[in-house]
Order: sequence, then structure tokens, then C-alpha cells
Amino acid sequence: MTDDLKKIYRTIMDDHFPSEMEISFFDQDQRQTLLYEKVVWTIDNIRKGLRYGENPGQEAALYRLINGNLILGATQTIQPGQYLASDIELLQSGKHPGKTNLTDTDNALNILRYFSDQPTVVIVKHNNPCGVARANTLEKAYIKAYMADRVAAFGGCIAVNKPVDKVTAEAICRQYAEVIVAPDFEHGVMDILTQKKNLRVIRIDNINRLQTFVGKRNVEFKSLIDGGIIVQWSFIPSTRSQNDLMLAECEYKGKTYRINREPTQAEYNDLLFGWLVESGITSNSVIYVKNQVTVGIGTGEQDRVGVAEIARDKAYRKLADRYCFEIHTIPYHELKDPEKKKAIDDRVARANGGLTGATMVSDAFFPFRDGVDVGIREGIASVIQPGGSENDYQSVEACNAANVTMVFTGQRSFKH
Repeated sequence: MTDDLKKIYRTIMDDHFPSEMEISFFDQDQRQTLLYEKVVWTIDNIRKGLRYGENPGQEAALYRLINGNLILGATQTIQPGQYLASDIELLQSGKHPGKTNLTDTDNALNILRYFSDQPTVVIVKHNNPCGVARANTLEKAYIKAYMADRVAAFGGCIAVNKPVDKVTAEAICRQYAEVIVAPDFEHGVMDILTQKKNLRVIRIDNINRLQTFVGKRNVEFKSLIDGGIIVQWSFIPSTRSQNDLMLAECEYKGKTYRINREPTQAEYNDLLFGWLVESGITSNSVIYVKNQVTVGIGTGEQDRVGVAEIARDKAYRKLADRYCFEIHTIPYHELKDPEKKKAIDDRVARANGGLTGATMVSDAFFPFRDGVDVGIREGIASVIQPGGSENDYQSVEACNAANVTMVFTGQRSFKH
């Protein structure tokens, strides 16, 4: 039985999806058609499409937009031919990509597009980031992103915005990853990466032009159980600079409530970093970031205070694992010595899970103050959220009492 279960993950499917696809929109006498072609790769002289869908046994196909242009009002789709994840260059495939590999790649690029000037690394697992970091070198950014959640990064997709150098490649090869995506790979790097035979090494030259995709929309389709389809424009964060942020202010029963303290420049950097990372996380979510590194990521929870607590608890667990790995080179759950474990637990407690001085990020407003209170109890320094709750005044009062600053974006950032 075990061998049979393993075999299904090795099975390569020949999908039956057609080589071309058209999607047409009609409005009175106007017809707008988007033309797509199926993407295949030649691997060992065999033409192959997607390995399989979300699970073995689900046929899947990848299509790229090659012609057509949809214009609705003043908005139009990204022009055909400006490819990213829909037309990747496989430098090494091992097992060629499946649907989850490409959706992870795509969401990593979705986040990465907002960070171009400084080396940035996004590690995605199951279509959510588990570690995002910026630093002055790519190697440092990778190590910070990886150590932010070393456990979840296992088998993840690593996307970077700078060419991979040898020291970064060597750091990547010390762990297990499924995909590495970069604009290029410096001389000698492929000799290092080929040590990992099943690592999918993907070059996307357009990563060098990722910022041209900022503010651009594409059409998103969601199929329903009965074959119906929901169509929407993709989400664009309108808050992308310091000037777009608003110091928290609201009115309640004729009284105006304002945040007392303006963020410092370092806090503004974390506020913007966290908000843009948030755009690639499944709603209903809360995350914590510090020094432009994710500290705790809570995703897809049903209640806001609950997800704030989950992100907090993850911050504690991930920091304990990081300390243990740095000191003893083993995962925290494998550490048996009670004195060594207590020493790590005490150190994590003193650091409040790394949340002291961190920024709390929420993709929707806090309906009550109990959400921000979760972060305040851990010593956060700033909060960013859309605002708009009838009880915003509660959150403002809670932050002012703790000398925590808070800004509003005026825009929700859900991602279903």
C-alpha cells in the first residue's frame, strides 16, 4: 500500500485539454476575445504539460495569453506576451512542474513585484508566504526569509528578485526546496543547484521588469461547483508609498479619536513592507513583521482576534525553532534535554516571540479592540489596517494607551 501511495506522486499525466482556448465577452454589438495557447516543455525529448493539478489524478493545463485585449470601462488587461509564471524557462526540471508549483511561483511573484531596489526573497508554501525578507545581500535575505519559518519552508517555492550568486545557491542547497525562481543565475551557480536533482530551477527574465506589473490588472476566474464562473479584476493595493498612509482617526458619537504618535521612518518601512506582503496572503489574515522580515503569519482564519492569536503563537514557535537550530543544529521538537529546552523557552519569552517592536498587519478592519490588544500585549510598536469599523475608536484608544502608532490604508486586502 505504501508503495502504491508513493507511486501516484510519481505518475506523469497526459492531459486531454486542447492546445488553444478562447474566452469571449459580449456586450450588445461588441465582442472581445482573449486567445490562449497551452504551455508545454520539451523534457528529455518529450513534450510535457503540467505534471498534474492540485492532486495526483486531477488533469490540469497551463495556458498563456497570446492575443486579445479586454477593456472594461477605463481598465484593460495586461497585454499579451508579457509573460511571467505562464511561460517559464526550465533550466532544470527533475520532476516537471505541477499546478501547485506554478501557483506558488505566481503568488511569490505577486508579492515580489513590489520590491525591486533591494534584494528580496519570498518563500511560498501552499500558495501563502511562509517567509519574506529584505536585506543588503541576496544571501542574507534568503537566510532571514528561510529562518522566519524554517519548518514551513520545507519543500517550498523560493522566488528572488536578483540573479542568484554562488553563496545564495549554496545556502539554498542546504535545505529542501521544490522550486527556485530568479531573473538569472550567475556563472557556476547551476553546477551547485544540479546537486538537487528534483529542484525545479526556473528563470523568468521578466522578473527584472516586475515593477512594470505594479498597478496592472488581469482577469481572474473562479469556477463554481455547478460550472458557473465568477469573473473579477485582480486586486491592486492602492497603498504603496508612505504618502498613501493615513494616521488613524475616526469619529464616534460626535467625538474625534486620533492616534497620538506618528510612525518613525523604520516603522513606516515595516508598515509598507507588511501591507504589500499582506496582499499575497489568504484572507482573513493577520501578520507581524519586524525590520522588513516576517515574524508570524496567520492565514485564512474565520475570526480576526483568532488569526491575530495564531500569528502570535506561530511567532513564538518559529522563533524557538530558529534559536534551537542556530544553537544545536536540530529542530526544536527534537530537542530532548529539558535544561536546553528551558533556556530556549526563556529566551523566546524574553523576546515576546520576536514581536517586541514589531508591526501588526491586518487585511481588514478590526471589529473590536481585542484584535490589536493581542499584539499590544506582546509589545508591538505599530499597526496597519484598512480602518472603517464602527469601533475603530476602541483600537485607537488601545494603541494610544500603549504608545503604539496606527495607520489606515482605506482599502481592504482580501484574497480568497
